[in-house]
Amino acid sequence: MKKTFINKDIAGFTLIEVMVALTIIAISLTALLSTSGAQANSVTYLKQKTLAHWVALNELTQLRILGTLPDAGDKKGSTEMANHEWYWIRTSKKTEQDNTRQITYKIFADKNYEKNLTSIIGYVTQ
Repeated sequence: MKKTFINKDIAGFTLIEVMVALTIIAISLTALLSTSGAQANSVTYLKQKTLAHWVALNELTQLRILGTLPDAGDKKGSTEMANHEWYWIRTSKKTEQDNTRQITYKIFADKNYEKNLTSIIGYVTQ
């Protein structure tokens, strides 16, 4: 009968080495998941901000197409776009020229006008 001996120089990983490797992998995966969640939130915010900017541009364009000057002051309103109701505040200011108004639109995502996403300034002439 032949005896086999285990060569201790060619041993596998120790339990401590395996545990250290698993700890490093767990920390890496946690950081990766956290980063993925942050990117998903950024994409949603950028989508809302882009749509809000389009709403503001559309409202300003409609004023230009109508060709009538709005009265100076603030006006609140809402517009539906992309299956969402966007709320806006339009501020009209007189300029040095009688036939021109400075128009500022602030676009909000909520009915309480708390979450301001974007604002634009443009001019409307008669």
